[in-house]
Amino acid sequence: MSSTPTLNQTVQALVAEAAEWRLIELLFRCPSNIWKKELKSLAREVRDGDLRAAARFAVTEANDGGFHSIFGPGGPAPAREASYQGTIQLGYLMSELNAYYDAFAYSPASDNSAKEAPDHVSVEAGFMSFIRLKQAFALNNGSEAEAAIAAESAERFLQEHLSNIAEPLSFALDHSGERYLELAGKALLRHAGPVRKQIFDLLDQDAPNAGTCAFECGES
Repeated sequence: MSSTPTLNQTVQALVAEAAEWRLIELLFRCPSNIWKKELKSLAREVRDGDLRAAARFAVTEANDGGFHSIFGPGGPAPAREASYQGTIQLGYLMSELNAYYDAFAYSPASDNSAKEAPDHVSVEAGFMSFIRLKQAFALNNGSEAEAAIAAESAERFLQEHLSNIAEPLSFALDHSGERYLELAGKALLRHAGPVRKQIFDLLDQDAPNAGTCAFECGES
């Protein structure tokens, strides 16, 4: 008997992962009464213990004042990728993110009244939920090529974008005093993984050994 998951199991796993990413998206959005109802409903569909606990705490404890004090200007935990991307210009980052979103016809949830920027952690988590559903739909319909494209794009998006937010944001939220955000940060890090080496990081590490050549010439 083969240990390889059946197609149906793979699709179910992708749908389950999409639900977890959707819950992560919600947990990083500004609290409201409608938001709390959606959290309660979605939490029943996920198995991740941290996410379920985060949803419970959020429903009873979260408020918009606490949210803005943590994520707002001057707050201890920036929620935008730009805050953690010291090597990429903002315009380039926005262009790259929008290219991902446009390629898969993704637009942030219409009920997100805050209309967060493309590099906000909630928007990026929402994209991961969306692309996993796309992958599941393609597999379920026998479109293996489309599923492979979605899978490759999801992995690249995690490496190039969400992993850059997850680790420092999770660490910052450990000291936020908000239990639901502490747990949400841990779940985000577990799903996205730690910061991965970027080409820019490798160049920076090599610079001290490069004499006075290209790296110094490129400085402004």
